[in-house]
Amino acid sequence: METNHDVIIVGGGPAGLAAATTLARACRDVLVLDTGEPRNAPAHGVHSFLSRDGMAPRELLAIARDELVGFGGRFRLEGAVGAKAVEGGFEVTLAGGDVLAARRLLVTTGLVDELPPIEGLREHWGTAAIHCPYCHGWEVRGKALVVLATNPMSAHQALHFSQWSDDVTLVLDGQPAPDGVDAARLAAVGVRVVEGAARRLVSDDGRLTGVEVSGSQGAVTVLPCEVVVLAPRFTARSAVLESLGVEAADFLMGETVVGRHVPSDPMGGQTSVPGVHVAGNVTDPMAQVIHAAGAGVRAAAMMNMGLIVEDADRAVG
Repeated sequence: METNHDVIIVGGGPAGLAAATTLARACRDVLVLDTGEPRNAPAHGVHSFLSRDGMAPRELLAIARDELVGFGGRFRLEGAVGAKAVEGGFEVTLAGGDVLAARRLLVTTGLVDELPPIEGLREHWGTAAIHCPYCHGWEVRGKALVVLATNPMSAHQALHFSQWSDDVTLVLDGQPAPDGVDAARLAAVGVRVVEGAARRLVSDDGRLTGVEVSGSQGAVTVLPCEVVVLAPRFTARSAVLESLGVEAADFLMGETVVGRHVPSDPMGGQTSVPGVHVAGNVTDPMAQVIHAAGAGVRAAAMMNMGLIVEDADRAVG
């Protein structure tokens, strides 16, 4: 078993690398484990990240890893498959079978976007098929958008995107039609509402050109568009946490369940298991890249303070 680390971080995205750099700068022995498969890899660039707008996701992470190493932190391209509490901390089992030890554990494994089974959707996800206006809104401004309803919040999503385009169509796809104030707002800003179910995304030489929709009577039409918008189901990558007894829970927007996350203390990401913290999308599915990085810094600061107190108490005897 490898020499005991102060902190092992499972997940090398923005939250994990920001936390690791903070801990390394606090003179902590910190190791980051990562599979090399960032959630936002299909996207052309990271947006709303101060001084780094438009940078490719993998380039941002490469810079962050270099900074981490410069402060003495370490990075290992290998995932963790489980962990357990032991005297003095935790043991983490890696995919290759190695077992590592640490006094504290931070999990920043993010989430999985679960998409509806619509032909062609996966191929366009992160480029011409999107969910977040603050991640992609500027890049799709003025384009023809089709919003596919996946939950009761989709009417709000269509209204939201009307700020970026005056050509927005909401396909109900089995969801109830908006009524009352929601219907009035959509009509007032020019959002069209269409009954029917999305069958497939239509492309021409790799470029999205429309959405094939089947109506209630079986008629099939193609709605021309350049961009598809929908809300996936957000599911936390929580396997390592579950091996420690940390349970995921429903994540709600209003009264609508939109996925699963790992609840934690918002001040430092402490979970239900002492010494195990989380940061980023695994606990906050709505966090953008810059939010996740900030949460990682805060979690690192709280973990470092806990270690300082623990060391001081040990010195007191």
